Formats: sequence, C-alpha cells, structure tokens
Amino acid sequence: MRKLLAIPAFVRLWVAAFFGETAEWILQVAVPLFLFASTGSAVATGLSVALGLLPAVLLSPVAGVVADRWNRRVVLVAVSAGQAVVVLPLLAGVGVPVALVYAVMTGQAGLASVFEPARNALVQELVGPGEMTGAIGLMSVNGSVARLAGGWAGGVLVGWGGLHGVVLGYLGALAIAAVLLARPFRGVGPVAAVAPEKEPVFSAWLTGLRELTGDRRLRGTGVATVLIAIAQGMFLVLFVVFVLEVLDGNEADAGLLRGVQAIGGLGAGFAVATIARRVAPVKLLAWGSLATGVLSALVWNLAFATTALGLYVGLFMVVGAPAVVTGAGLLSHLQGGAAPERAGRVLSTVFAVLAAGGAAGALLAGALVTVTGPAVLLDVQAGIYVLAGLVLLGAGKGRWRRSGGPEVVTVEGCRLSSPPVTSM
Repeated sequence: MRKLLAIPAFVRLWVAAFFGETAEWILQVAVPLFLFASTGSAVATGLSVALGLLPAVLLSPVAGVVADRWNRRVVLVAVSAGQAVVVLPLLAGVGVPVALVYAVMTGQAGLASVFEPARNALVQELVGPGEMTGAIGLMSVNGSVARLAGGWAGGVLVGWGGLHGVVLGYLGALAIAAVLLARPFRGVGPVAAVAPEKEPVFSAWLTGLRELTGDRRLRGTGVATVLIAIAQGMFLVLFVVFVLEVLDGNEADAGLLRGVQAIGGLGAGFAVATIARRVAPVKLLAWGSLATGVLSALVWNLAFATTALGLYVGLFMVVGAPAVVTGAGLLSHLQGGAAPERAGRVLSTVFAVLAAGGAAGALLAGALVTVTGPAVLLDVQAGIYVLAGLVLLGAGKGRWRRSGGPEVVTVEGCRLSSPPVTSM
C-alpha cells in the first residue's frame, strides 16, 4: 500500500473517488426512501431502482468505447458536471412529480454508466497491472467509508430536508470530486495515454466483448454474476420495506443500516489489499457470495424474534465484509485479464450485465412483495447469493491454486498478471 500511496495521481483519484461515491450513496439511499414514503408503493420504488440501472445496459457499447478512446480524467470531470446539471430539477423539493424523479434517476444512471468504467480503467492506467490488487483493495476501503458517510447522510437528509436537502448534499460532494479531478495527472504509470482508434463504436465494443467471453473460465463466473446482480436488485427494494415496515423504522434508520455495512467493508478492503492478495479472485468471489447469502438469511429471519435496531446495526456491520470481498473478487477476476487499452469496454460490459440483473431483481421484488410478503422474498434473495457461490465452487473445482505470486492468465496470446482480487 505504501507504494500506491506514493503515487500522487492515484492518491488524488482515490480521494476524488471517495467524494464521488459519497454523492452516489446519498442519492441511492435517499431516492427509494423518498418514493416509498411518498407513495407507499413497492412497485414505484422498484421501478425507480430499475430506471437507475437500465441505462447502463443500453449505453454499454458507447460507455466502454468512450472510456478507452478519450482521456479518462476529462471524461470523469465532464460526467460529474453533467450529473450536477441533471439533478437540479429536484431542487423544487415539495410536490416534485414522481415522473420527474424517474427522469432524473434515469439521466443520472446514464451518466454513471460512462463514469464507472472510465474510473476503474483509470486506476489501472495510473498504477499499472502489477499493483492492481492493492489498488482495488484501497478503492474498496474508500468505497466503504463513502458508503458509511453517504448512506447515513442520504437517510438523514431525506428525513430532514426532503429532496431539496438531498440534492444540496449530493452537489456538495460531487463538486469536491470534480475539483480534485480538474488538474491533469502527471507522472502516471506505463499506460499514460489511451490511444485513439478509428474502429466504429459498435465494432470496438465487440472487440472488448470477445476478450471477456473468450476466456473459458469466465463462463461459470458469468452465471454467478447474473445471480448476484438479481439478488442485489431485490435487496435494493426489499431493504426499504424491511426497515420501514418489518422493523418499523424510519428514513434515518435505513440510512444508518445501509451505511454501517461500510464498517465491516473497511476490514475486508484492507484484507483484500494485503492478506487476500494471494488468493485466487474467483475464490474470493465464491466464498464472499456464500457468506453474504448465509448472513443475509440470518438477518432477515431474526426479525421473527426481535426488531431491536441496535442488534441489526451490529449484524449489518458484519455482513458488509463478505459483500466487499464479493465485489473485489469479481472486479479483480475480470479486470485482471483485460488488456489496459480494452479495460473500459470489458468493464462496461460487466456493469451492463450487473445492471440488467439488478433491474430484473428490483422489478421482480417490487411486483411480488405485496403478493408474497417481504419474508418469503428476503429468503429467496439470500438463497440466490448462496446459489451463486455454489455455482462458482462447482465450476472452479480442481482449477484453483494458491501460489506465491499473482495468478497468471492468458488473453488472446498475451501473458498478463491477474490481481487476486456488493451490499446484501
């Protein structure tokens, strides 16, 4: 980690990522709470979650190519400015039509679909492939702290100042991130610039897709990724129902529970950056998914015995650890095999799959929760995580190994170092 923290460009991106992710968590927590409190409808809440995910599917070809073809720092600044403009209509506060909230969330998601692959590819550009494991671990730590700050702030702001307060908090965090990214990076790693390509956008995206699907080992990972995405999408809707109806809590309680998952995630992030760097990334993904499913089932079913908020604060802290391990394992497993000049396209495709599965899970949960009740669907959500872990363990049986250094993979004839390396 010392080597990474000695790279000024990475440190600046790391700090900017904290404020950018804090802003995102403010919206992610506040908007579903606002809609459920305003409409009382899980369907409306699920639709808002889906609209926040589907643009990543539709814009995946463009987002990946943009991340690979243009200066990634400039892309991040431009997207941040666009996100600030798109959210301004919500400053109207009281009486904002639900349709306008949907439109804003769709616009935010469309811009985020460009932001995420560009930022993650920029990490690889700044530190080089040899330091990706530590970099991903540190970014996970960063994300956990941002989740704690943004999740708590989102719940408090929507309960205290409505959408007006939420937007002001969001714009403040986003502005700090943009200022940190405004100055060009100097003295960066071995891939200091992204070479422009004359290949058409869709054809260029297909090149990245072939790199992703051409690896035989990723097929089992692909199935597990879809399952994890569906479980996460269900969680985003069911969590709101669980806190407000099952636990009889309020918006601030929901923000607190989403935020404290970051405390367990902090320890997991440091572990990924240090101890777990010698473990195969897909193994982290498998066991992280299994542990998330088992702990989720414990949390959901404990409500039959007690609804004491303090107990759930502790449990949500614990469950944050395997969630971070799962995310870090997935990202490292996929990104470690991607050539730097195609990393944006590979990542945008993965994010598209995650978004599609998440949208499906959110819509499914929103439509069924009034029919089955939250208890049944919460157990299904936990079971899907367990199934994903079992799929990975079955697909990887006899193929994983522990070694003294990074795992080595081959992609299109190139020998690359693969660094061994999502809420419930």
